[in-house]
Amino acid sequence: MKAKQQGFTLVELVVVIAILGILAAVAIPKYVTYTTEARKAAMNGLAGSLRSAVALVQSRYMATGQTTSPVTMADGSTVAVTTGAGGGIPTVAVAGIQAAVTFDGFTFTPGTGVWDFQSGAIANCFVTYAATGTVTPTLTGC
Repeated sequence: MKAKQQGFTLVELVVVIAILGILAAVAIPKYVTYTTEARKAAMNGLAGSLRSAVALVQSRYMATGQTTSPVTMADGSTVAVTTGAGGGIPTVAVAGIQAAVTFDGFTFTPGTGVWDFQSGAIANCFVTYAATGTVTPTLTGC
């Protein structure tokens, strides 16, 4: 009686390894592209949130007829703002724009107005907030 053979031949194993190699060669560049696009989308989302926060705080400043800083928001929080003509824009400080917007995973550097991923872990992938309320994303290194 002949014993039944089990297992794979060497040719079958080589073919499977070759197919896995081809799949990996195609998948890795796609993964890098997805990661880059995800970072850019996150920074664009942050920029949009900052713009919305500026508009909301400035609207609250004007609607309440305030002429002083800080602005008290509907939830009771306060945001330091500029005063005078065209006032109500959150300042470039912890009590200003960072009080208006809080995010996990992003770091804010007061005074410079720069928001980035985890203390500049990725160069040239950040959003800058100016004292004028302007939000500028820099996405060349994402």
